[in-house]
Amino acid sequence: MPRTTILEGVKNTVDPLTDVVHNENPDSEFMASNEFSYAIVVVGEPPYAEYYGDDMKLTLPESGVNTIKNVCGKVKCVVVIISGRPLIIEPYLETMDALVVAWLPGTEGQGVADVLFGDFGFRGKLPRTWFKSVDQLPMNVGDPHYDPLFPFGYGLTTLPNELKAAQ
Repeated sequence: MPRTTILEGVKNTVDPLTDVVHNENPDSEFMASNEFSYAIVVVGEPPYAEYYGDDMKLTLPESGVNTIKNVCGKVKCVVVIISGRPLIIEPYLETMDALVVAWLPGTEGQGVADVLFGDFGFRGKLPRTWFKSVDQLPMNVGDPHYDPLFPFGYGLTTLPNELKAAQ
């Protein structure tokens, strides 16, 4: 079965003269030794995370947290989260220039690249409330303590190439 990773999708989408650099665990030294125009940081849960059911540890893996800390804030940064559920991201949100929740895109990373580069528009609304911390759970619209990071239905819709025009 053919598949395309997000990295392959990015390489397929950008101008062939664009230098796409991939580093799974970029550290501060790596970032300092390169002059990047921007970064696309893809982080998320390993595929097995969906098998175990409820898990109150709703955090990004440490490698993802380190990547966000080492990259974002040093260069313009778009963070793409791969996950089947909301995760705690508030501590890192200020360092991100943009956030894309791709959920579980399956085998078609090209689709993620297509919207990142404006070939297709973003179209999405949160199917659930995105909490700030697990202490807020359970959280439902209308609850007296309802103070989400992103409310139910939050989202963005853009037209194809609208993002390219903004650049």
